[in-house]
Amino acid sequence: MTELILGAGGMLARGLAGERPHARSLGMSELDITDPAALARAIVPGVSLVWNAAADTRVDLAETDPSHLAVNDVAVGEIARLCRDAGALLVHVSTDYVFDGRAGRAWREDDPVAPLNAYGRGKLGGERRALASGAEVLIVRTSWSFAPGGINFVDTMLDLAASGKAELKVVDDQRGRPTFAPDLARALGRLVAIGARGVVHFANAGETTWYGLAKEALARGGFPHVRLVPCTTAEFPRPAARPANSVLDTSLYERLTGEAPRHFTEALDEHLRRRAETAGAAAT
Repeated sequence: MTELILGAGGMLARGLAGERPHARSLGMSELDITDPAALARAIVPGVSLVWNAAADTRVDLAETDPSHLAVNDVAVGEIARLCRDAGALLVHVSTDYVFDGRAGRAWREDDPVAPLNAYGRGKLGGERRALASGAEVLIVRTSWSFAPGGINFVDTMLDLAASGKAELKVVDDQRGRPTFAPDLARALGRLVAIGARGVVHFANAGETTWYGLAKEALARGGFPHVRLVPCTTAEFPRPAARPANSVLDTSLYERLTGEAPRHFTEALDEHLRRRAETAGAAAT
């Protein structure tokens, strides 16, 4: 039986490849998931499990460019249909941005969804297509992902500091739970191993703001001299609206697996070690 990892080259897909060395990883050069014929050639009887780590995460661009829907919405439905026909399990990753951020507590899996931006609406569309397909489906929502080698907030802050920036303005009124992509990959494997289905939330423990995350990253990364200036969302406008509270409740994950995610600061330290090792290898 064959496992497929879609989205090879991305942060999560690299983590999954490390966890599932027997799986076949397919990136854009091997498989265009927006091409139904190409998908039909890849997801065939004999494929037992499809890990969909492919996504268009350009949140601001999604407000004016609907092309993200081909990956985040339509393709997910086609992947799910093919998984149903092949008898394969689909593991699909979604986002905290399906929520509007107005709750005064962490978001549970069964809370009402009401995305504030086009990206969130597209990801929600993908969720709904997958769940309606008749396939066996596990959807895991996550938030604020980071890992070496990908475009993410943590590395952006570190790279700006390394470039000589003395001051950085960072939003301090949006709260969430950062997620180390390799930890998410391990969590997905654990959920599959116990037969989880439906929607589950996963993120590292500890909630913070973007300002708080930047502060931890720079202090732990050796840039305590960089001055961080907290600001409001209104003071740092972006094309896409962001939820003020996108903290995910991981109680269901913890009950299902019998373990709690580690704190994001512990994962951040591992991220920094891996980042340093990659830089050292490149230098030699």
